[in-house]
Amino acid sequence: MAPDSSCGGAFDPLLEKALAPVGCKRLLRATYTDATSTGVTTVGLLVTKAGSGAMRKLSERFQAEGLGDRADLMPRPYAAKGTAAAGFGDAQRASWRIRILPDAPAVVYTVSGFADGRKVTDPQPAGEATRGGATTAPAQSGLGHDARGIADEIERAFRRALSKTEAPAMTEVPR
Repeated sequence: MAPDSSCGGAFDPLLEKALAPVGCKRLLRATYTDATSTGVTTVGLLVTKAGSGAMRKLSERFQAEGLGDRADLMPRPYAAKGTAAAGFGDAQRASWRIRILPDAPAVVYTVSGFADGRKVTDPQPAGEATRGGATTAPAQSGLGHDARGIADEIERAFRRALSKTEAPAMTEVPR
């Protein structure tokens, strides 16, 4: 797990530029390793400075322009020294998922790849790597499923936690 931090250096410059309109309040990241220590997935939760309007606008832009599926906007891994994930660098990125939450000040992302130094020449967004019949390295290794499944679960957990912090609705009490 990375120390709670700012976003400096956590994203490729183009992704950092795409996310800039919502700002960065804090960034939480962790990298998980599979049982064989060959598959790794970094998950990130970017807590933004933006309100709901800016988050909706960014979410709509990412969807309309397909920004979440562009390899040049792929998130960077967090490679913790002294762990099985230490060899997880930019060249090992195989699949990813970026979710801009339009109704919350957050961006959830994952990037999966190989910890054993294997380079990936054709990374794929998780949506493509999990399609039936896909035969690419990210698809065949299950790394697309890892990126998609972990991102979806982190989003669900974040939403559950967020709903617990929201004040209960006020109801009028009969007199």
